[in-house]
Amino acid sequence: MQTLPRHAGVWIRVMTCVVGACLSAVAAAQAPMPLQKEGPTVQISEHVYVIPDFKVGMVPNVGIVVGSRATLVVDPGMGLKNGQVVLREVQKVSQSPDLYIVNTHFHPEHTTGEVAFPPSAKVIRAAAQQQGVDEMGMEFVERFRQRSPEIADLLKDAKFRPPAEIFETEKGLDLGGVRVRLLRLGPGHTRGDTVAFVEGDRVLFSGDLAMKDLFPAFASPQSDSRTWLTSLDQMAVLHARQLVPAHYELTDNSAIDGYHRYLTALQARVAALKQQGTSAEDAATLLMEEFKKQYPTWEQPGRIQAAVATVYKEVP
Repeated sequence: MQTLPRHAGVWIRVMTCVVGACLSAVAAAQAPMPLQKEGPTVQISEHVYVIPDFKVGMVPNVGIVVGSRATLVVDPGMGLKNGQVVLREVQKVSQSPDLYIVNTHFHPEHTTGEVAFPPSAKVIRAAAQQQGVDEMGMEFVERFRQRSPEIADLLKDAKFRPPAEIFETEKGLDLGGVRVRLLRLGPGHTRGDTVAFVEGDRVLFSGDLAMKDLFPAFASPQSDSRTWLTSLDQMAVLHARQLVPAHYELTDNSAIDGYHRYLTALQARVAALKQQGTSAEDAATLLMEEFKKQYPTWEQPGRIQAAVATVYKEVP
């Protein structure tokens, strides 16, 4: 029987803290319900609107990109009820009944709101992301359901819509006067991380690959700091003016730079500790305290443990 490497135990333990939106406190009874708000949609550029998440766990920043011929929705929320709110917000600003949907990754709060949309809405998905849906999608739905009865109700009858089109690494969309590039990057947060770049407006939907004041979450067995850094480099060359992360505040390219510095520093510190003979478990404990002090404004430092466990496996 194959045995797990000695550092695997810490990765297995901490993964329960980083799946999905990686907000373990959300399961507590006092946490806000993960509901999209109706009415606060903001226009951030000529063709781009955002429904903010208000830093509520398991609620994404929803993107709406409006062209003369079609509208693209990025991350339509979790479950039917949230998807219905998103659809009503879309209908307020859309110039056409034709709709496209793209997800930044397969986790339920980014995908399962699709069920509220009409059958004519076309889901476009990266092949690697579809693989995540096929292999782990309903398993993650069930994990989310177990967090509380209220979340279970939101995900009642939840399912993933089959894509109308699958692409490998890049797909261009012409919405009518608005061009959007869909790029499959990673694996970083998940195997099928996907970003959307609105070219003329220079707005980038970065998913969980770059966020402001929030530690990155290594949320799948395929998570990899090396390809995450490559993804950050690919996003940086787009020279976006505005960045819409999957969660938390809207920002700019400084979030990409911040994640790049953090991951580079983390790799160096893990490599040094491993070379000294420090175990993965001890390295995780030490570096969580170290990076909490270095990044005092960043939230959810518990994610550092999973990052250390992943990087420990990568470095020689």
